[in-house]
Amino acid sequence: MAKHGKKYLEAAKLVDHDKAYALAEAVELAQKTSIASFDASIDLHLNMNLDPRKAEQQIRGIVLLPSGAGKTVRILVFAEGEAATIAQQAGADYVGSDDLVTKIQGGWFEFDTAMATPQMMSKVGRLGKVLGPRGLMPNPKTGTVLQTEDLARIITEARQGRVEYRLDKTGNVHVSVGKKSFTAEQLLGNLTAVLDAIVRAKPSGVKGQYIKKITLTSTMGPGVKIDLAQVLNITAA
Repeated sequence: MAKHGKKYLEAAKLVDHDKAYALAEAVELAQKTSIASFDASIDLHLNMNLDPRKAEQQIRGIVLLPSGAGKTVRILVFAEGEAATIAQQAGADYVGSDDLVTKIQGGWFEFDTAMATPQMMSKVGRLGKVLGPRGLMPNPKTGTVLQTEDLARIITEARQGRVEYRLDKTGNVHVSVGKKSFTAEQLLGNLTAVLDAIVRAKPSGVKGQYIKKITLTSTMGPGVKIDLAQVLNITAA
């Protein structure tokens, strides 16, 4: 079992680990118990009643955070011709074709999100084994395989705080909802938007309790358990 430092242990004393907190209380505690010396991320963790081995129980999607993500996003776009020009004008950090494929095959991954036009996917497909495990593979389900006319809008959204959620191999979902420096209202708005999207993404064949546990944490900070009943009431409204 990992040993925690003095700062963590002091912060953990502020959290009642037997209590499920209302969203506003959880946000306040996550900020208060942040022990990082930098502007920590505030992260949402959901333990789902889903089997990641079953394709019909996979959930994956995109949420546009109302108050942004609070971080700089390095955007790579696989495109040629007119689409490449539009991507460059929209502010993508890296735009290219075979040159980027070769660079990535050589072990370069200095970007946070990747997009591609449909025409480029035959080339990008060669990178599936290296981009897939990192969550960087362009995919129509996450809106990162784009028609030329949609590129500028999606690049702008990515800059503003377009985040992805997806079920991992352990049946959990992890999403950053902002930074410690955000106001409580900003974090609460972002948190509610993500929870609403995940609740709405519930596969039709899932029986019983869809979400088993929700926790909010700051980077390196203790977990704060969230009241499931309140979440379901808010997202159903």
